[in-house]
Order: sequence, then structure tokens, then C-alpha cells
Amino acid sequence: MPEKKIRDDIEKLRAEIKNLSADEDNPKEKLEILLQDIESGLETEMQNKKQSELLAGLKESVNHFETEHPRATAIINDIMVTLSNMGI
Repeated sequence: MPEKKIRDDIEKLRAEIKNLSADEDNPKEKLEILLQDIESGLETEMQNKKQSELLAGLKESVNHFETEHPRATAIINDIMVTLSNMGI
């Protein structure tokens, strides 16, 4: 169940990334890399180091985007909570 929520949130974030304008400070690239990391972690058994890196990347993204992209930030927060509930 939590994995389905993460996948749903990933799709929401992907849609939000598409809505970002091209002339912004190019957050699309960073968010797309973050999405790839999340999806990669879901497909394989994450090691503790990789989990820590993923969570650090999510937290950094939240700090960077929270004022400029509140919807993307809310989705990233949802993903972090779900991962935390899964013990990641």
C-alpha cells in the first residue's frame, strides 16, 4: 500500500514538473534526477547509504523549492512521509 502511494505521488510530481516553465531556474532537471533516484530505490533493495542519500536529496529539494514551487514541495513532503512510514 505505501508503495502505491509513492508511485501515485511520483506521477503527481511528474505532472507538476511538466507544468514548470522553461525559463525558471531549471528546477526540472534536478527534480527529474530526484524522481529517477526514488524510482530506482523502489525497484531495487535500497542499502542504508542509498536511503540516507535519497532522504538527504528529498530534504534539500524541499528547502530549495518550498517558496518557488509549493505544489512540488508538498508532493515531495508526501513522498518523504510515506518512505518514513515504510522504514526508509
